[in-house]
This record gives sequence, structure tokens and C-alpha cells, in this order.
Amino acid sequence: MRAVIQRVSRADVKVEDKVVGSIEAGLLVYLGLHHSDGPELVPLMADKIVNLRIFPNDEGRFDRSVLDVGGSLLIVSQFTLYGDCRKGRRPNFQDAAPPDKARALYEQFLECAAGKGVRVEAGVFQAHMEVSAVNDGPVTIIMDLPN
Repeated sequence: MRAVIQRVSRADVKVEDKVVGSIEAGLLVYLGLHHSDGPELVPLMADKIVNLRIFPNDEGRFDRSVLDVGGSLLIVSQFTLYGDCRKGRRPNFQDAAPPDKARALYEQFLECAAGKGVRVEAGVFQAHMEVSAVNDGPVTIIMDLPN
């Protein structure tokens, strides 16, 4: 499981020119699912992201989580995070989970993150999406599970 996490002051995702998810301050999370990922990883990743201390405290140090600051999550499925470009010029996506498995894990992730007490918005699985974000910092973290 791989996540690219961006601290944002606002972000939204559109499908066919319609906003399907929108947040103010919080985290934009691009979530990629590996073919070997299982449901046991979902709560671990959700917990790490929700409690990731990348918001500044009063001294400007990273010491607060999205929960601490009352922020939200915008979660977008992104199989291309497993694009392998080491060979040739076209990415190979064989490491990405097949759609049915990925959809189930993605939906589980949305539920798990929301269950941690944070507001969750989401993109549409397998849709062509337009994502807009205003990065705050910028702060971008790449997280892989298992490590």
C-alpha cells in the first residue's frame, strides 16, 4: 500500500466537471494499492495517516496531526503510484492491485479513516478525475506499508 500525502489549505476533485469531493485545510491522500495488499494493512495505513504529525505547533515544528488541527482528508485512488518505469518508456502497472480487489480495499480505507474521527471526502474509483490542490508548505510525504 502506498500513499502520497500532501498537506493542503484546500483541495477538490471533479468528475465530468462536477465536484465530488472538497476539503479546506487537511490532507490530500493519493492511495495506491499493491496486488499483495490485504485488508489487514488498511487500519494500519489509516491510523498512520490520520495521526501523522505534519502540521506545525506554535513554534512551527511538525507536532500536530490532521485530527489535532480539525482538518479533513480528501482521498483519491491512484493505481499509477505502482507504475514501474525502470524498463522502457511506458509504465508497467503489474504491481497494482486488480480493480475489484483495489476497490474493496479503497472503500475499506475510506470507512476506516472516517471511523478515526476525521471528515473524509473522496474521489470516484476508476473515474477520470481532475484534482486541484493548494499545497501548504509545501509538505509532501510518501508512505509505504509494509515498510
